[in-house]
This record gives sequence, structure tokens and C-alpha cells, in this order.
Amino acid sequence: MSDARRGMSITALIIAGESVFLLPFVLARVFRPTLLEVFDLTNLELGTAFSVYGVVAMAAYFFGGPLADRFPARILLAVALVSTAAGGLVMMTVPSLSTLVVLYAYWGITTIALFWAPLIRATRQWGGEDEQGRAFGLLDGGRGLLAALMGSMMVLLFAGLLPADSETASLAERTEALRRIILVLSAVTCAAAVLVLLALPHNDPAEGGERRKLSLQGVARVAAMPSVWLQAAIILCAYVGFKAIDDFSLYANQVVGLDQVDAAKAGVVSLWVRPVAAIGAGLLADRIGASTMTASSFAVLAGGSLVLASGLIGAGMLWMFLLTMVCCSMGIFALRGLYFAIMREGKIPMAYTGTAVGLVSVIGYTPDVFMGPLMGYLLDQSPGAAGHQHVFWVVTGFALLGLIASLCFARVIRKTD
Repeated sequence: MSDARRGMSITALIIAGESVFLLPFVLARVFRPTLLEVFDLTNLELGTAFSVYGVVAMAAYFFGGPLADRFPARILLAVALVSTAAGGLVMMTVPSLSTLVVLYAYWGITTIALFWAPLIRATRQWGGEDEQGRAFGLLDGGRGLLAALMGSMMVLLFAGLLPADSETASLAERTEALRRIILVLSAVTCAAAVLVLLALPHNDPAEGGERRKLSLQGVARVAAMPSVWLQAAIILCAYVGFKAIDDFSLYANQVVGLDQVDAAKAGVVSLWVRPVAAIGAGLLADRIGASTMTASSFAVLAGGSLVLASGLIGAGMLWMFLLTMVCCSMGIFALRGLYFAIMREGKIPMAYTGTAVGLVSVIGYTPDVFMGPLMGYLLDQSPGAAGHQHVFWVVTGFALLGLIASLCFARVIRKTD
């Protein structure tokens, strides 16, 4: 494959990888107050929709894996993107809560069962034997950069659709502006489907005579590999850290003493670390080994979260907080660029990539189910600095467990060499 074609392929995967989540998650992340007002929702009701998505996703990860090994990645990705975009047309009608919950359950199928494992499989295939770190680093770093850019563009568009003084906008004007944003996001998602069909190569094994029948044999073979279970543990521990970034801005407000605007700006700093950390870690992983880089990233995360947990940072200590937050973010986003790059070192056959991704994701992404309620409980039970310290003691504990799992993973793969 030529360099230009390879560049088009990874660009398509990056755009598709973020576009599919624009409607379910990025919209609410950027326009949460407006979304709650327009849809007449409480935070709990919106959280319920997200929880339903998470529950459906747990099953979708498992069943989507074998599908990814059976059908061509570019077809599954395109179908998933178009199906997700169709959900945007439902959202444009500003439906009731019950319909919204059903919509999020539907998105749990389209974005996970039809999309996630094929995305990872296609990325692994792009990386080949020697560039797994680069492949997954580019994927996650590129997705992070695209999310930041799309978020900024959506805010500008939204502002342009409202009166000059946005505070005077009526509910009807806000509703119409949000509906147009949803329409734009649906169009972007559809465009990503076309790009995937045009840019991804047709040499996927599932395109020709190597198609595998859907069966439990692949699941059994993958489940018998110790490296798969250790990879699942690594993803789980890393994802706990990722969920904790939601606490950075609140920590800045309640512990460091920043006002809400400056606290939000501090939180955004973490998001801009993502492309640098993910891509940098991926490139280093190709030189020193993905498992070695994974262990190092957990060590960085453990060190940063330990400082936040210890109570060393207090009111007015802005620069110390920012440096510590960047340290944590470097570890968190490096891990996001690495925890699928270790599949080659784990000797997982390319033909069973989708099945392996489904299995490790069922376990690895369980923090989607428990981390939010756990953080809420800790923060509510111990208001102020103590609650935030408790949250980061949890992160520190999981980072240390992830470090142990990474060292065990490295030991297992050395025995199989």
C-alpha cells in the first residue's frame, strides 16, 4: 500500500472513530446546559440514558467481536455510522425521556456492536507487524484532536445561530439552534461513512475467501490465552483513570479555589494533552515495546494521582495543580493509545482480533458502569477536599494494579517467545 493510501486509511479511521460518538456523547459534553433545558431533563434523567447505553454496550462489546472477524471492517463501520446518524434525525424531534432512553440503547448497538471491534481490527491491520504503537497512538491522539476541534466549531456555529446577546435568546431559539447542530452532526457522521468506504482498503481477509463462520470456537481460543485476561485488566485500570478526568475541573474549583470559568479552562488543558501523549507514547512503544511503555505510563499515572490524593495541593496552588494534572493526563492518555497496541505482543492472532477486542472490552470498560456512581458517592459523602482525595486514592490503587498487570503481561509474553 502506498504512503498516500495508508495516510488516507488512518485519517478515515480517526474521523470515523470520533464521528460515531458525536451525537451520543460530544453533543451532551459541549452543550449540556442547553440540552437539559431544551429536552426538559434533569441531570439524573440524562444520566439514566447514559446508563442504559452503558448496559447495552456491555453486551454489544461481546457480540460485536465475532462480527468483526466475520465481515469486512469498512462495511461494518459504514453501516454503524449511517445507523448512528439516523438516530440524530430522531433526536432532532426533541423526543420524550422514554424515547431518548430507547435512542441511547439503540446507539449502544450501532456504536459498539457494529463499530468498536471493527475499528480496532482495522487499526491493528494498518499498523502491521512493526507499527502497532504508532497506529493506536495516531488513532487516539487524532480522535482527541478532532474532538477538540469539533467542539470548538460547534460552539462557534451555535453562537452564530443565536442573537448577538445569547443570554436573551428564547427557549424556541435555543431549541432551533440545537436542532441545527444535531443535523450538522448527523451529516458529518454520514460523511464519515462515505469516507470509510472510499479510503479503507479492500484487502480485509473477510472480503475474500477467508471469512469465518460465527461460532464460539474463536471465543474459546481467545479466552484460553492469559495475555487476553491481563490485557482486560490493563484496560480496566487505565479506564478508571480516564473516567477520573471528569473530576479535574471540580477539583480546581473546590480545592484550588478557582472560579467556575477558570476551573473549566483548567479542565480543558487535560484534553489538549491527549493528542501529544497518545501519539508520543505510541511512537515510543514501537521502539521500546508496548508492554514496557504501558508499565511506565501506569507509573506516571500512579505518581500524579498520589499527589492529588495526598492533600499536598491546597488553595491557591494553581501551578502545582496544573503540573500534577498534566502528569496524570500524560499517563491516562498514553495508556489510551497503548492498551490495544499490546495485542501483537500478546500473540493474539489477527484473525481473532475482533473476538479478543469484544472479550477484553466487556471487562475493561466496566468503569463506565461503576466509576460514575462511585465518584459521586465519595464526593457527596466527604464534601470538599477530602472527597476529591478519596477519588484519587481509588485512581492510585487502580494505577498500581495496572502496573502489576503490565509487568505480569510482559512476563507472560517473554515465556511464550
